[in-house]
Amino acid sequence: MTGFRLVALTAFAGCFMMLSAQKASAQVAVEIGVAPECPYGYYDAAPYGCAPYGYYGPEWFTGGVFIGTGPWFHGPENFRGHVNNRLHPEHGYNGPTPQRGEKAEPSKRLDKVENFKGNEVRDGRGHTGDKKK
Repeated sequence: MTGFRLVALTAFAGCFMMLSAQKASAQVAVEIGVAPECPYGYYDAAPYGCAPYGYYGPEWFTGGVFIGTGPWFHGPENFRGHVNNRLHPEHGYNGPTPQRGEKAEPSKRLDKVENFKGNEVRDGRGHTGDKKK
């Protein structure tokens, strides 16, 4: 009988411990920090370097302010905008790019990118799509 009491007491203690254990939360918080300060926008992939003038078309700017891309995108959900991917390092571009914190040149208007040659359409999350009609 002592063996049965020991097993029953151990089972009871185990059940009590399971009931009193706190549940672990499975939430994950990822802080991405602030968006890069770039005069003509930043690329939509890490390390989010500054993009040169002419990479983004005028629809990426509202009142001269870049609407963002990737984790900092704050445009409409169905947004599609033109980019010139020839000015992206993944497509072989190794020309000059502005540094973070630089100011835009006054002659380079963001609402009317002169001679813009967009060849790809992207959403605000960096996904490519069909060209806008």
